[in-house]
Amino acid sequence: MEFLSDDILLTSQLAKDLYRSYARDLPIIDYHCHIDPKDILQDKKFENITQLWLYGDHYKWRLMRNCGADERFITGGADDFQKFEAFARCLPRCIGNPIYVWCHMELKGYFGYEGEINGSTARRIFDFTKEKLASSEFSVRNIIRRSNVEIICTTDDPADDLSAHIQLKREENLGFKVLPSFRPDRAIHVEKKDFPRYVEKLQAASGVKIDGIESLKEALLKRLDFFHRQGCKVSDHALDSYIYRECGDAEAERIFQKAIARQPLDELEVEKFQTYMLLFLAKKYAGYGMAMQLHYNCLRNNNSVMSRKLGSDTGFDSINSSRSPVKLARLLDALYEEGCLPKTIVYSLDPNDDKLINTIINCFQSEAVGKLQHGSAWWFNDTKCGIASHLATLAEYSVLGNFIGMLTDSRSFTSYIRHDYFRRLLCDFVANQVNNGEYPNNKENLKTLIDNICYYNVKNYLF
Repeated sequence: MEFLSDDILLTSQLAKDLYRSYARDLPIIDYHCHIDPKDILQDKKFENITQLWLYGDHYKWRLMRNCGADERFITGGADDFQKFEAFARCLPRCIGNPIYVWCHMELKGYFGYEGEINGSTARRIFDFTKEKLASSEFSVRNIIRRSNVEIICTTDDPADDLSAHIQLKREENLGFKVLPSFRPDRAIHVEKKDFPRYVEKLQAASGVKIDGIESLKEALLKRLDFFHRQGCKVSDHALDSYIYRECGDAEAERIFQKAIARQPLDELEVEKFQTYMLLFLAKKYAGYGMAMQLHYNCLRNNNSVMSRKLGSDTGFDSINSSRSPVKLARLLDALYEEGCLPKTIVYSLDPNDDKLINTIINCFQSEAVGKLQHGSAWWFNDTKCGIASHLATLAEYSVLGNFIGMLTDSRSFTSYIRHDYFRRLLCDFVANQVNNGEYPNNKENLKTLIDNICYYNVKNYLF
């Protein structure tokens, strides 16, 4: 097969037919990303491909460091062409890495450039894409429109004023929706040094004087209600590991007061507080009909020197190993027992947890089709093998036809190509089941499967 052909990742004629007939042209619902809604409001335009691809993209930064690029070409003071050239020189070594394929698919899909990315082509690509990016066709809004995106759910802190979302909601001809997601990590991670400062910020945003655990909950509930009125359909929680420790009101109050006084907390206190707050919020999500996303098992800021220098989300995180997965079951059980388990999407950065997650969440399925979801292959796992493994495990241990599909988890406006990448792999997986005689070649059933996983399931699940 030729490089980057229209049939990339599609290994049979049936896979090609499924992709072209059903998957390719379906709208995209990107229900978890880190796009800045202000960029959409301002209809931002990028001056060059470095700004589009490399500013803030720690996926690419990790590759560059792995290839020995000096930090000035990554996050430092080198000019934009020098940074792109340094990245382009690294890329030919990255055979088998999804970033290699994504970059070439983005160049072809958005810019019509079908050549290779390497050191010798860097100047040509930089100048070619710079000219393209200068046109209105490549404003942020037009990139979203031509990507066939219907809904974007950004990631927003409870203290955010959502001004960009409010203004975008008023625009009649936008062509897509931009909705907030409720991400209360800073209110739950009581162990963080900036927790007292964040409480002050939340107090200002909510208008509630926060002097204890009850007023903290009141402030969060007030902000959650505000988010809900702005169209929020989903929350998100980033947790280092599975947690569940029973904690009453009095103990939560004691832990809160210690944190506000900047007194050190032990691991047990942290886990108790996080469990207490997560249970409180989950019950409220259920009342609003919102979905709760739980992202587990990321080991963050491993390189302390570079993390101090550059901050979080700069490429120094890794997969964390599973610890006490029984705690996931206990968390879900506590909510189910009270009749207030919300729609829940569970992700783990540790791919070894895939079977575990499916078998645990299947114990609590009720009321609606696929109410609990094993979230898509995430971050280090959204690779060719990672997605294929996730699909196979979901099929074998749960119900693949109920899956709500792919998300970008990205800060890049051209990363919607990852939905195309996923759809190709999905069609190939389904076609292999048919070609192996494990599923009938029934066009109506196959269309329903592909359509639902790529689009309709998530639309019905969240909207």
